[in-house]
Amino acid sequence: MSDDPFIAGLKALLSQDKRLTAAALSRAAGLDESAIRKMLAGSGSSPKLSSALKIASALGKSIDEIVSFSGERAATTSSIPIVGTVGAGAKVPVFEVYEKGAGPRVACPPSLPNGDLVAVEVTGRSMEPIYFEGDLLFFRRETHDGVPSEAIGRTCVCEDAAGMGWVKQVKPGSSPGLFHLIALNPQSDNMHDVELKWATPVRLHWPAELVSKLDP
Repeated sequence: MSDDPFIAGLKALLSQDKRLTAAALSRAAGLDESAIRKMLAGSGSSPKLSSALKIASALGKSIDEIVSFSGERAATTSSIPIVGTVGAGAKVPVFEVYEKGAGPRVACPPSLPNGDLVAVEVTGRSMEPIYFEGDLLFFRRETHDGVPSEAIGRTCVCEDAAGMGWVKQVKPGSSPGLFHLIALNPQSDNMHDVELKWATPVRLHWPAELVSKLDP
């Protein structure tokens, strides 16, 4: 019996990325650790819709996109550069630390248009329990400088006037041109009235255990 299309696509994704294990993906999807292993070893029957949705969410894809990987699409997936690290409590200098094109890359999630997307790696614990050390954040700078209105109230990648890179919730400060940078971890300090060079919302978050870096 042939595999269910979703299972076939999931198998293709797992075979493409050797570091992405069934157990790690099960944990990231909030399922029993053996759930995906049992699913892949089954008779080809379709998984429950609720389980498929959780798996798709953990991968940053839709169910249709996972199904599409059962064909040749997996072999032609484009990639996105990792441009450095961004502070989540840790004080990190300007994070574009690699020469253009010289840093590691990750496969572009099909749910995102590639274009000028880049990714940064989280350093620090101030954004737990959502963003953890080593997680990847994908973003696009819509403008070179400034803080667009769409960034206000959202979790953003940003750079302050001192050249430090952060991931924080951005809220208006006490006067124009200043912003409060809010931590999600209640044990971490917020940053008040910070001057920002720019800020842009996080487009997608990948847990560290799902990240497989490609050669530059």
